[in-house]
Amino acid sequence: MGNFLKQTFASLVGSLLGLIIFCGVGTSTLFFLLLIAATSKNTEPQVKDKSVLVFDLATKITDSEPNSPSFFQQALSGEDDNRMSLRRVIDTLEKARRDKRIVAIYLDATHTGAASSVVGFATLKEVRQELEKFRASGKKIIAYGMELGEREYYLSSVADTVVVNPLGAMEVNGLSTQTMFLAGALQKYGIGVQVVRVGKFKGAVEPYILPKLSPENRQQTQKLLDDVWSEWRTAVGKSRKLTPSQLQAIADNQAVLMAEEAKASGLVDRVDYFDEVLTDLKKLTDSDKEDKTFRQIDLAEYAGVSGKEFGIERDSRNKIAVVYAEGEIVDGQGNDSEVGGDRFAKTFRKLRQDKNVKAVVLRINSPGGSATAAEVMQREVRLTRQIKPVVVSMGDVAASGGYWIASDSNRIFAEPNTITGSIGVFGLLLNGQKLANDNGITWDSVKTGRYADSQTVSRPKSPEELAVYQRSVNRIYNLFLNKVSQGRKLPQQKVAEIAQGRVWSGVAAKQIGLVDEIGGIDAAIDYAAKQANLANDWELQEHPRHSNFEERFFGKVTQEARTVLGIDTTTKSPDLLTAEFQKLQKELAIMQKMNDPLGVYARLPFNFTIR
Repeated sequence: MGNFLKQTFASLVGSLLGLIIFCGVGTSTLFFLLLIAATSKNTEPQVKDKSVLVFDLATKITDSEPNSPSFFQQALSGEDDNRMSLRRVIDTLEKARRDKRIVAIYLDATHTGAASSVVGFATLKEVRQELEKFRASGKKIIAYGMELGEREYYLSSVADTVVVNPLGAMEVNGLSTQTMFLAGALQKYGIGVQVVRVGKFKGAVEPYILPKLSPENRQQTQKLLDDVWSEWRTAVGKSRKLTPSQLQAIADNQAVLMAEEAKASGLVDRVDYFDEVLTDLKKLTDSDKEDKTFRQIDLAEYAGVSGKEFGIERDSRNKIAVVYAEGEIVDGQGNDSEVGGDRFAKTFRKLRQDKNVKAVVLRINSPGGSATAAEVMQREVRLTRQIKPVVVSMGDVAASGGYWIASDSNRIFAEPNTITGSIGVFGLLLNGQKLANDNGITWDSVKTGRYADSQTVSRPKSPEELAVYQRSVNRIYNLFLNKVSQGRKLPQQKVAEIAQGRVWSGVAAKQIGLVDEIGGIDAAIDYAAKQANLANDWELQEHPRHSNFEERFFGKVTQEARTVLGIDTTTKSPDLLTAEFQKLQKELAIMQKMNDPLGVYARLPFNFTIR
């Protein structure tokens, strides 16, 4: 029925767009018609007794609430928006645990791939803990998949019953990360690179000057992967009654297990086809034999059920503001996928002046970036803390500039597998002299001062100019150390020892004093409520706020018109070669985002993607 409505509505809108083009119907008329359709409120989803909550493990889980398309936008694309915020996922699972109408959760691992790989293990840890609470309440969890990787199995292993298709397989071969090095290509095409940095572990510049990892970078990467992998083996092993050493033996000796091998190893409980799982789910929900499927409700749809009767949603004048710092830190406003220093500062100033906001939880999921922007943001955090509690919750990554803005909060929470630290600074200086000269291009300068043309890209920097840049980097690095020392109440010598640009896992960061507690965003919110003496009289308020319908519509109408006209806009999992090109694009995109006015950056030492 839903697809029929979408197709019908898409046809209607397509006709309206056609009228606009051929008959000159005004934009205001179109907007009025679409606004009526888009703002017609649906009733709350109906949940039948003995229903199963379906959780598609291909769901893209973000920190902040995504700009979800309206019904109008979904109708145009003909596709469901498979994105949810972590906060909404956690609340929805808690709601299901308390709802007597929900008898089980079905973890659907049949559509996993590129979507699930973008979710970090710290995010999955918080979801996993909520699934454990659900199972501990006495309700069932059933997981089924065709091909289970480490991410899917990290969640699926919580289930009472894990089922894999007879033709399916499991990948349990450990974790890895691979860095792409561009130094050879830059040299080949005549792009000169000069580096100024502080911290022997600050490897963010290595892809541009080396052909492989430095020993220091390899050391920290290995330690970080070992910590994340150790947590995976411990958590999965506890659920499956396997020791970490048994799981390590599987990774080292089998790596990829066929369905029956996975069962023999104790990783799964059954090897069955989906129709056999369907029969069990129909029995669990007392569905009639004639029913085509079991009684169910999708996670995203169930999220629309009011949580007030279950004690999930609150209504209070006292607000706990949750501010999401998700993405690369850039100078200025930034876009929706970036943390713009000025935009962030403005949000904190408003929250500081809002008397209804009693505490702030800063959720960080950022590799860092512009040191100038980080300093602007950290100043606002410090000023806000003087008036009301500011508690930090670290997500998948809160490193370098991401740690800079966290360092002066009341308390820092991180998951065991959070990537943090990276207290270091660098500058990257590019020039195109050889590239230009090889193609007949030259420059000549006239100046009134020795360093007047030091910003040019027409030549390498002189030793004296490099010394100027190095002084700037050293100054900002020492400022970084001082801020961490004061904010964390650690001796500066101690901070200098654990800094050096080195990254740490959340569990290691707690041991050395960079993190206060191991816990997720809920733990941070509870702590903030206690610090503000709010008891249970508070309500969450999330920032940044969502754009309104008009902004979403007019910003995306071209994309949706393409969809109505039949132009394919679907996203598919890339093949291996395409994936490498996309990795290269990401490397180049990072360089484009380097907009610090001083040319100095506090960023994660490499593009860390765990596979």
